[in-house]
Amino acid sequence: MSKSTSDAFADVIEWAADQTWSNGKVGLCGISYFAGSQWRVAVRRPKGLAAICPTDSMADYSRDRCRHAGILTSFLKWWFDRQVLALQYGRPRKDTWGPDTIEGILNDEELAANLDDQTVDNAQFHYRDENYYASREYNLENIAVPLLSIGNWGSIMIHLRGNYEGYRHAGSEKKFLRMITGRHDLPFYDDDQVEVQMSFFDAFLKGEDRGGWTDGSRPPVDLVIRKGNVGVNNRDAEKEASKRRFENEWPGHWHGHSTRSFILRRTKVYQRRSRTHEAVTASLTELWETEITGYIVAHLNVSVTALPGGPVPKDIDLFLTLRHYGADSEEIFYTGITGEPIPLCKGWQRLSLRHVNTEHPRHRSWLPHRDYFESDLLPVLPGEVYPVDVEVWATNVVVATGDRLVFEVASGDTQGIGLSGHDTAERSVEKFAGMNHIHFGPDYLNYLTLPIIPPA
Repeated sequence: MSKSTSDAFADVIEWAADQTWSNGKVGLCGISYFAGSQWRVAVRRPKGLAAICPTDSMADYSRDRCRHAGILTSFLKWWFDRQVLALQYGRPRKDTWGPDTIEGILNDEELAANLDDQTVDNAQFHYRDENYYASREYNLENIAVPLLSIGNWGSIMIHLRGNYEGYRHAGSEKKFLRMITGRHDLPFYDDDQVEVQMSFFDAFLKGEDRGGWTDGSRPPVDLVIRKGNVGVNNRDAEKEASKRRFENEWPGHWHGHSTRSFILRRTKVYQRRSRTHEAVTASLTELWETEITGYIVAHLNVSVTALPGGPVPKDIDLFLTLRHYGADSEEIFYTGITGEPIPLCKGWQRLSLRHVNTEHPRHRSWLPHRDYFESDLLPVLPGEVYPVDVEVWATNVVVATGDRLVFEVASGDTQGIGLSGHDTAERSVEKFAGMNHIHFGPDYLNYLTLPIIPPA
């Protein structure tokens, strides 16, 4: 994800487009890393690049992948050790694919000298205005080629935000957003998904449009609507239950008009280690089915106090989860990226980085914009109550009559994180150990703003 890697990628695209066996048009297709790299090479506009299709991918290196609202993710170590470190040039292959390198096996000193460890780098650097992150930034508006962004509602911890935000900000005249469900890998290879991808590329690489991609007849947004309890990691059941709906906008016209704010009330407190977790609920018990599709913001009033005999706390990390319960009071789970059971969606916020840049052109009431610069750091003093608006990643669900949603506020990872939790080493006792509080009352309204889709 470095600048040099993206520059090299651009060179390869231009080389391929110039070969005698090429028609001069290059398309990019892939998932995860092989999707995230597409955004950043497309902004360079290499000669010959004609279309991109990033599936289940981050678009923002910091916000979508490395630091959730300032909080370091632990996914990086799992990914880096398996996908990069184990295959580093100069290591013996052992049981992995491929021969040893031409120069043979390198010693530990040589391997270390040749390695930039993302795990180390991300732990060392915290802010988007530091050179490490700044050198990886780019402007999505500079993407001009046709785009098909495929996001997965189940990627609640690592990729989802990149697909819908990448689509929203890309400068492409022809751009499309398609949502899917299921594991990270399997849907990419489904026959119907492959047909969509091939149809897209045939239109823009070969001039053979059988899907309405070029003439404006195909609506740009293709949503899959989640309804009912179809079980977890059951691909056949998910596909059978899936209902698709085309829209002309993302987010839809309902944003700012049909959002509803639900007042949160305290329901229980439970202890975990040295920190307090609060659970609060917003019950949706309607006389009709209610669809929620789009962006979510939570408004909370929080403070921290020291534990008896403990150090003075200096910050709070907020971990938010929206959970879905059926009328039978059993929780409804969805399929995560490795087949694990997950809730609807999650959000995070480091309180010292709560500053919102309301002047930024990307700021919206339904998506507060934070720069996460070092200059944005604000104090967190014990006993002081701080109001904060927290971004919760977008989601989709149809809540049936009698169902309810439970909104959970915690100070650490809870269920549904899969492989993508958060690094606890950075969250030291000296800085974070304390009693976290949510304040309720006439002067301290806490609420959750949900995008309610009007009935057809």
